[in-house]
Amino acid sequence: MSSIVWAEFLCGPLPERTADLARTLVGEIVPFTKSDAVVAATLFNETGRRRGTFADCMIGAVAIRENAALATSNASDFARMKAAGLRVATAR
Repeated sequence: MSSIVWAEFLCGPLPERTADLARTLVGEIVPFTKSDAVVAATLFNETGRRRGTFADCMIGAVAIRENAALATSNASDFARMKAAGLRVATAR
């Protein structure tokens, strides 16, 4: 899980012990790097510079670097990043 996603999760609200339980399930928390910052800025600029979407671009940048499919209940928020190589996991 991206450190950006983990931070969003921790903003809660969370029932007591939920963060501890989630941490055991999540596995590695992947850092946001300088190269991710460049990719995130590129995604933001190339997808219309929409207000409130920079965090999504940061999340997308880490998923692209990790070659990981992004699991989200808001697939439409990330659809515009598919051209840059982002894969979005879908429920089957």
